[in-house]
Amino acid sequence: MSRAFILLFDSFGIGATPDAAKFGDAGANTLGHIACWAADHGRALHLPNLERLGLGAACHAASGEWPAGLAQRSGFEGAWGAARERSTGKDTQSGHWEIAGVPVDFDWGYFPQATNSAPSFPPELTAALQQQSGVPGFLGDCHASGTEIINRLGDVHVASGKPILYTSGDSVLQIAAHETAFGLERLHALCEVAFKLVAPYNIGRVIARPFVGAAGHYTRTANRHDYAVPPPAATLLDRVKDGGGEVVALGKVGDIFARQGISRQVKADGNMALFDALLKVMDETAAGAKNGALVFVNFVDFDQSYGHRRDVAGYADALLAMDARLPEFIAKMKPGDLAVITADHGCDPTMAGSDHTREHIPMLFFGPGVAPRELGVSSSFCDIGQTLGHHLGAPALAHGSDLL
Repeated sequence: MSRAFILLFDSFGIGATPDAAKFGDAGANTLGHIACWAADHGRALHLPNLERLGLGAACHAASGEWPAGLAQRSGFEGAWGAARERSTGKDTQSGHWEIAGVPVDFDWGYFPQATNSAPSFPPELTAALQQQSGVPGFLGDCHASGTEIINRLGDVHVASGKPILYTSGDSVLQIAAHETAFGLERLHALCEVAFKLVAPYNIGRVIARPFVGAAGHYTRTANRHDYAVPPPAATLLDRVKDGGGEVVALGKVGDIFARQGISRQVKADGNMALFDALLKVMDETAAGAKNGALVFVNFVDFDQSYGHRRDVAGYADALLAMDARLPEFIAKMKPGDLAVITADHGCDPTMAGSDHTREHIPMLFFGPGVAPRELGVSSSFCDIGQTLGHHLGAPALAHGSDLL
């Protein structure tokens, strides 16, 4: 039985793509700038396990620079490279779908960054959402960082019963509400109404963002739910599942693919809980999945807790914590296993604003049968899906090349 693992570090970019300037992201480099910040603050970003897999060399291939503090220049144990996105955006869905072999060659709809305190959402949309849901109105109606707007408007929300409505640089409408004061089921019902209403605007996702707490001290919970448009074509996940294999989605992966091609979903709150869940799934799939297994985990904290919040120190600490745990994963790998560490876009915490950044992503393939080699820079994330699909014996995808 062959197994494949996608360990996606959400937003872990390694250098601006040639078209980054069109997105306002010229010079972005999530890893490179975090490493520079760490070196400048006397706390070198030492990632020995990721370095052995070729992370520093992948960043050099993408950006022409070696990240500060990453000293290894040879003797790598993985097949390393970088990839630039073919899809037209820099959003979560496009990145994930392209990794799975389906590039997004169309333009999503977006809600604009408003000026002079004007609302971001069309008034006819919010009016219809209020009328169909029965809520007393909305707060926010703007571009915002989720954690910031919840703490800023949480008290007013609890007192008024008005949900918090906001968006970002992604094709998304997000609704935040207190799990107790507003109700989780009520929030999900509201998002289901919103998902139907945004269809004419070609919006990719509506996200339920529940939170708890009181008096300006609020935290989001693991009960997030993404209502997403399904991929427009069969992905790697569909190929594996339709061939009798098991596809396990950890974290928000199942929602991003609208549960299409998913055998089982596993939820957990935060990077370390997701890593624990990943190790448990490794044990479970070793005992089953006679036709192979694909395990796809999204480590969301890099993006939602540090990238969007422009928390450079937090991002650096999260990378150190993840690197320290990688040996646990590697020790559980068996003959016939292939894993890749990658990302879906960048979110450079040193850049202005709070949006994603258009960057190369790492491709670090490793496993018992992987010979160390340089893979170069792929012109599409699809090469990742095609490589994993070939390893699992799945029918070829429409896009991408097998790198191994």
